[in-house]
Amino acid sequence: MLVFWNARLVFLSVPKTGTTAIEGAFAPHADMVISHPPELKHAPLYRYNRFFRPMFERACKVEDMETLAVMREPISWLASWYRYRQRNFMQGHPNSTHNVSFDEFVNAYMRGDKPAFANVGSQAKFLEPRPNGTRINHLFRYEDQSRLLNFLQDRIKQKVSLERRNASPRTQLDLSPETLKKYQRKFSAEFDLYNSIS
Repeated sequence: MLVFWNARLVFLSVPKTGTTAIEGAFAPHADMVISHPPELKHAPLYRYNRFFRPMFERACKVEDMETLAVMREPISWLASWYRYRQRNFMQGHPNSTHNVSFDEFVNAYMRGDKPAFANVGSQAKFLEPRPNGTRINHLFRYEDQSRLLNFLQDRIKQKVSLERRNASPRTQLDLSPETLKKYQRKFSAEFDLYNSIS
């Protein structure tokens, strides 16, 4: 999470959406950089609403902070998790996707009782508006990096360049038509939200 005080902007870091690169580039210009623990670094909107928004409003007397986040195309997002958990250091870990095909991973993700390796959360849930009206004010597609970069540079009035960081290894990503169709049906909220980004 990055907080740009003068720009009245809070960047919420959705996992697996290039947040490491964004934070690396913009952290020097941020007033608050929350990089640990992961529960705060990747605080979803509901956690921001519960803890950080009240702090800004009550302690700092500021009520006009806006939120920014990035969303990745849903299949690409799962693929990124799958690849990340294929890294060598994950060998033997319950979250490892070694010896698991991408199709098996997506099917495991769709289960109610997800195994550890497929328990990766939900972008739609991360970004879900709160009953009090708190929402993501500026939502960008991961695949449109130039638009995101231009917005951030204009908002904080700083020129920066992004470097690729935390890249996962390339691997085979075969998904059967049946699995794809099931995923699109069961997780339509993910696709609806992504497709609503203009």
